[in-house]
Amino acid sequence: MPKKEKFKKIRKTEGSINKNLYRICGLITIIVMVMMAIGFFSQGVFPSPRIGVFYFGVLIIYSFHKELLRWLGEKKVERQGEYFVYAWIGLAAILYIINFLSKDYFSYSSQGIPSGNLKEICFTTLEVFGIFILTRVSKLIKIILEK
Repeated sequence: MPKKEKFKKIRKTEGSINKNLYRICGLITIIVMVMMAIGFFSQGVFPSPRIGVFYFGVLIIYSFHKELLRWLGEKKVERQGEYFVYAWIGLAAILYIINFLSKDYFSYSSQGIPSGNLKEICFTTLEVFGIFILTRVSKLIKIILEK
């Protein structure tokens, strides 16, 4: 098999893997968002999910694999990752507004102990945004090197 055909086959295989990684990442994103929202609204009845490191890892794997495809020359790399950024920014903003309008009601447990749920949501949002920025930088570096 010629090199060009092998390379094309590798890109096709990696493209289908990336679609599966996107689906997995999307499902985990929804699960994590729901868990964090429940933790926020429950006022300590449900603990913080503490799933950030796992989620961050899954997101990095998906993002880096997508960038690998781009560096392999795949021209049809979809820009689906930015939906994760928009979703997290939207969730964080909505929860901050709700907390503000409720006069910090959700910042404390029912026993009056400060809750870290909003901070964790904010930190996760910044992690997702950071990964997004890194992939954008990678894309710009590739464009610069090609010129």
